[in-house]
Amino acid sequence: MSRAGLAERWPLFVGAFLSVTLGVALVQSSLLLLISAATFDPPAGLSAAERMEFTDSTAAVVSMLGIVLGIATFLAGFIISSTFAFTVAQRRRDLALLRLVGAGRGQVRRLLLGEALLLGALGAAAGVPLGLVVMSAQTWMLRRMRFVPENFTGEWQDWILAVSFGTGIVLAVAGAMVAARRAARVRPLEALRETGDAARVMTVTRWLSGLIFFGGALALIIVAPHGGAAGGPAMAMNVPLPAAIAAAALSPLVVPLLGRLLPTGSGVAGVLARANLWDARRRSASVAAPLIVLIALVVGTAGAGASFTAAGIDQMRSQTHADLVVETTGPAGPAIAAVPGVASASTETSLPATFTTGHGEDAETETGTAVVVDPAAYAAAHSTGPLTALHGRTAAVGPGGDVPSHGTVKIQLPGLDLGEVPVVASVPAAMSGGDNALLPPGLVPAALLAKADTLSFVTLRPGTDQAAARAALAHLGTVSTTDEWLKADAKVRASTNDKIMLVIMGLGGLYALIGVINSIVIGAAARRREFAEARITGLTRRQVIRSALLESSAVTAAGILLGGVAAAGALLAALTSTAAVTGHGTLSIPWPLTLAICAVALLVTSATSLITSWSATRHAPITLLAARE
Repeated sequence: MSRAGLAERWPLFVGAFLSVTLGVALVQSSLLLLISAATFDPPAGLSAAERMEFTDSTAAVVSMLGIVLGIATFLAGFIISSTFAFTVAQRRRDLALLRLVGAGRGQVRRLLLGEALLLGALGAAAGVPLGLVVMSAQTWMLRRMRFVPENFTGEWQDWILAVSFGTGIVLAVAGAMVAARRAARVRPLEALRETGDAARVMTVTRWLSGLIFFGGALALIIVAPHGGAAGGPAMAMNVPLPAAIAAAALSPLVVPLLGRLLPTGSGVAGVLARANLWDARRRSASVAAPLIVLIALVVGTAGAGASFTAAGIDQMRSQTHADLVVETTGPAGPAIAAVPGVASASTETSLPATFTTGHGEDAETETGTAVVVDPAAYAAAHSTGPLTALHGRTAAVGPGGDVPSHGTVKIQLPGLDLGEVPVVASVPAAMSGGDNALLPPGLVPAALLAKADTLSFVTLRPGTDQAAARAALAHLGTVSTTDEWLKADAKVRASTNDKIMLVIMGLGGLYALIGVINSIVIGAAARRREFAEARITGLTRRQVIRSALLESSAVTAAGILLGGVAAAGALLAALTSTAAVTGHGTLSIPWPLTLAICAVALLVTSATSLITSWSATRHAPITLLAARE
C-alpha cells in the first residue's frame, strides 16, 4: 500500500522527496569537508611559524564547517518534518476513508511510516550523487574565500554511504512520525467533515514545542549579557534557532491574523484570499514556517555579528591612544623613538603560538597569537591599567582571551618552547578579540622577533608637525593615522565575517527557500478541486489565479514579520551583550541584506504561486469536478 500510495499521489510527495534529497546532500557534503579539513596535512616546506598559522586557520575552518553541519542538519530535520506534516494533512480525507473501510490506527501509522521509509531511501539515493556536486561547490567557495589552500579537496569516504542513507531514512521517518500518530488518532468521521480534532491546527505538540523553544530563546537572551566577550556573542548568535522554531510552531495563530490585516483589495479576489487565509490556516503556516526560519537565521545571525563587529571597533577606538600606527617587520622601537617629535611608542610584535593548559588527559591545547610588548607603553597606548607584574618569565592574558587568568600555561612559539609560564595579569577582554597572551621583553630571543609582524602605536609630542613625523616614519614601515588603521582593520574583520556568514548561511538560505516552494507546490496540488469550484460559481480563471497570488503574498509578508520578530531576539541579545562588555550598547542592522532577503522571498513565492495556480487551472472546471464524482 505504501508503494501504491507513492505511485498514485506522487505530486504530493515531490516536495518531501526534494527535501530529503537536499538534506542528505548538505549533511553529506558538510561532514566530508569537515573530516577532510580536520585531517588535512600542512604543505611541505613550511616554516615553524607558517605551520602554526596553518594549524590556527585549519581550526577556524573546522569550527566553521561544524556550524555549517549543525545548521544543515537542523534545517533538514525542520523542513522535512514540516513538509511531511503538510503532506499528511492534505490526505486526511483519504486516510479517513481507509479507517471507515476497516483499517486500524496501527495500519494507518505503518502505511505513513512505510511511505516515509521509501521516500527516505529514494531521497538518500538521489542525495548521495548530489552531495558530491554540493561538496564541489562548497570547496570552490572555501578556496575562493581563501579559507583553505588551493590544493584542498574534500575526500570521499566509503562509510559516508551508510551515513547518508541513515540520515535520509531517519530524517524522513522522524519527520513523518508525529504526523502519522496524529492522523491515526483522528476519528474518521471528523476527518471527513473536518470537525473536532481534524480541524484543530494548534495541537498539544505545537503548543508544547512553541512554548519550550520560546523559553529557550528567552533564556539565551537573558543570560547572554553575563557571558562576557566570548560567551555573549556565542549565545546571541544561537538565539535565532529556538526563536524561529517557537515562531513557526505558533504561526497558525498569528499568520492568518497578520495576513488578514495586510491589504489585499476589496474585489472578489481579495475577499476570497482573506477567507482562505483564515480557513486554510494549516496551509498558511506550512508556507510561512520555512520563511520564518530563513529570515530569523540570516537576518538575526548577520545582524548580531555586525553588531559585535561594530562594538569591537568602537571599543578599540575608545581604548587606543596614539597618533600614528607604524607597521614593520620586526621590532622598530629604538628607530621610531629616534624620530624627531615622537613622545612614546608601544611596539607590539606578534607571533603564532600554541597554549596548553592542564596536564595528562586533562590537557587542552589552543592555537592563537602571543605578542611581545613593553608593559608600561602597552598600558598607556591601550588603557589597560598597570601591568607592573609582567616582567621576567611571566605572561598576561591578552584581549583575545583563551588563556587562564591564573596559574600557569605552557607556551610554544615557532621553534621555541617556553615551557610552563606563570600568568600574572590580564587585560580587559575585547569584543573584537585580539592577541591571546602578552609576553614581556627579553623572554623571546631577538632572532625570532626579527621576522615577525610588528605594530607600533606612536604618540607625538604636542606641537609636532604630524605630516613631517609621518614622512620620517615612512622610511621604517607603513604609516597610517590611528583612525585610518582602525578603519582598515575593521574592513578586514568585516570582510572575514561576511565571508563566514556567506558560507554558513548561503546554502542554508537556499534550502529554506526550496522548503517554501515545496509547501506552495504541495498546497496547489491539492487545490485543483477548490479552484474548479470557484470557477463554477462564476469566477474567471484570472480572478482565481489573482486570489492565489494575493494569498501567497500575504502569507509571505506574515512569515517575514514573524521571522523579523525571531531575529529581533538575537539583536536584543547583541545589544545587551555589547553594553555589558563595552559599557555602550551597539546595534547594527544589515538593511541591504534584510531588504534583499525579503524581496527574494516575495519574488520566489509569487512566481511559484503564479506557476502552480496557472497549472492547476489549465483544465475546464467541470472536468475536474466530474473526475471526483
